[in-house]
Amino acid sequence: MAFGDQPPKAVRRRAKRPISGALGLLIVGFWLLMALVGPWLAPHGANALVSFEIFGPISLEYPLGTDFLGRDILSRLLHGAPYTIGVALAATVLACLFGVVLGLVAAASGGWIDAAISRTQDALIAIPNKIFALIMVAAFGSSVPLLLVMAAFAYMPGSYRIARAVAVNVMTMDFVQVARARGEAMPYIMFIEVLPNMLRPVLTDFGLRFVYVVLLLSAMSFLGLGVQPPDADWGSLVRENIQGLGEGAPAVLAPAVAIATLTVGVNLIIDSFGARAKREMEN
Repeated sequence: MAFGDQPPKAVRRRAKRPISGALGLLIVGFWLLMALVGPWLAPHGANALVSFEIFGPISLEYPLGTDFLGRDILSRLLHGAPYTIGVALAATVLACLFGVVLGLVAAASGGWIDAAISRTQDALIAIPNKIFALIMVAAFGSSVPLLLVMAAFAYMPGSYRIARAVAVNVMTMDFVQVARARGEAMPYIMFIEVLPNMLRPVLTDFGLRFVYVVLLLSAMSFLGLGVQPPDADWGSLVRENIQGLGEGAPAVLAPAVAIATLTVGVNLIIDSFGARAKREMEN
């Protein structure tokens, strides 16, 4: 290439591609893998008393130290990953699935159907999520199925509002009007014509909702209202070892760092979506 020539557009695009998205995928992929196989990789049982030393330091035998009862924190962390990540992921899938479907139905139908669905979701979104969670736990007790349904129900209205706003704009485009003129059925228009053209904002919203659900469930467990003993998720690991915070015990720092890295990884992926959209607009 001669001096002063511009590099091809594809080369420039690769050169400007941020590594934050790849780093986020690496972090999130690691934790998803641990949620799947973590309990089988744990060196000890989740509730096995393996040491007489409470809040033990990091060592070769106990890489993340021991907790307030002398249990291995690494094993507790790996056994808790399916609860923290699995329940949050399932709740987010349910929230976004119902929110997107309702948003498509409202945008495609219009009229009183749109108004009825929107006003119902507005009423639900007016209830703060943590207050709603506390009411549900107080009324029905704490269990994993209840936490899943509660989190999905709490974050469905927000997903609905995003999906409906995007779907309304897509519904006005020419290719949708052509599909209507061809006499296509409404389900075809919603799921074949409209949905593929709103995937990026929907996926971005999915990532944000997943972070919110993780933090909500961790906060509930920290308050003692989430996953109940003998099971434990990362939020309950922080709560039960909070007495070791003053001495910097790994038992309380490790689950907090795990929650932080998971949320940071998801946010890095979301930011990479925005950077990619900006590059596409510039090119």
